[in-house]
Amino acid sequence: MTDSAGTPSGPDTPAEEDEAKGRATEGAGEPAAKADGEEAGSDADQDSNGSRRWMRWTALGASFALLVAAGVGWWLYRKLDGNITTDTTAAAELREYEKERPTPIALDAQNILLIGSDTRSGKGNDKYGPDKGTQRSDTTILLHLAGDRKSATAVSLPRDLMVDIPSCRKPDGSRTRKQFTQFNSAFEFGGTACTIRTVEKLTGVRVDHHMVVDFAGFKGMVDAVDGVEICLKEPIDDDDALLRLDKGRQKLNGEQALGFVRARKTIGDGSDTERMERQQRFLGALVNKVQSNGVLLNPTRLYPVLDAATKSLTTDPGLDSLKDLYNLVRGMRNIPTEQVQFMTVPRQPYTQDPNRDELVEPDAGRLFEQLREDAPVTVVPAGSEEPDKDGGSEADEKPDDAGATSPAPTPTFTGSNAATDECE
Repeated sequence: MTDSAGTPSGPDTPAEEDEAKGRATEGAGEPAAKADGEEAGSDADQDSNGSRRWMRWTALGASFALLVAAGVGWWLYRKLDGNITTDTTAAAELREYEKERPTPIALDAQNILLIGSDTRSGKGNDKYGPDKGTQRSDTTILLHLAGDRKSATAVSLPRDLMVDIPSCRKPDGSRTRKQFTQFNSAFEFGGTACTIRTVEKLTGVRVDHHMVVDFAGFKGMVDAVDGVEICLKEPIDDDDALLRLDKGRQKLNGEQALGFVRARKTIGDGSDTERMERQQRFLGALVNKVQSNGVLLNPTRLYPVLDAATKSLTTDPGLDSLKDLYNLVRGMRNIPTEQVQFMTVPRQPYTQDPNRDELVEPDAGRLFEQLREDAPVTVVPAGSEEPDKDGGSEADEKPDDAGATSPAPTPTFTGSNAATDECE
């Protein structure tokens, strides 16, 4: 008997049946494999999306941090910049007398007049005496920065030096007469402009910039660098300067430092000349402190110094911004401390009044010439070999040198430098 035509036939043997079942099973497994692939792809997409979200949040956080840092930085900059007081009155007065002012010779050099005012006005200054509405230049230093910025020379001008003071504009608009009197009267007569004109007339040196600091500002800068170390050969007990210090090495805070540089009658011979030398030694120690502890390169240490300095400064328009001051300091930071020199202009007691000073010539004239021409100025400690009248040490001359010409020796002056340690 045979099957009818068209009727499907089943597997003829058990083996064929098993093979058919296997094929059915494989066919049934294909859709399952596809579903697993879809699930794997979904997980990968989720990981990718999560990674992208993390990157977006990270970028957003970094951008926010940068904006905050930039905002804080800008606020700090504006705060420091706004601390500085600009002396527009002096600038206007000097412009009126531009034709009589010295012509700059060494254009890369900078001459900055530093003036310490003895005014009792302002917060915290009344303890040093009553405010009489007037002020004199308690300390005046002509700071010369060499054009190559490899040296700096600070020349103290005695407050009692007898000089010619030009006619100057007073605060009330009236004018003083020309007169021959002590130097620090110029600041009282006509402020900074009168002092600058007096210095330029005396030295022939063009003053490029000026800075005026009062008692409170000086104290603030010393405290900002966490005090300055000095060495005393004798103890100090001075009621006028509100100062009591022991003998030997010690660190002064701002209040003590101010008393130290102001004290006069109870220290040494009581002369203003000795006080200027003490001021120079202290400024040298201050420079050494700033350079040695990394203040200029450490923002956390630099900010309080800048804050104190800018609060205390009154400057000309050329130095009345943080950028201007930073450029000035940046040019000085690499000067070796032994090349930061301090000296007092050659002076002697005034012939008509021993309580006043006068210049020693031709020594003072040679110093001013060196500064004008940005020529080297050699400063040696007191007690070193004395220079001859031509500015150099005496030397034997051979007979055959009589007709020879040689360059003039470099003038040598008595003083100190920022590397000097008074205890050694």
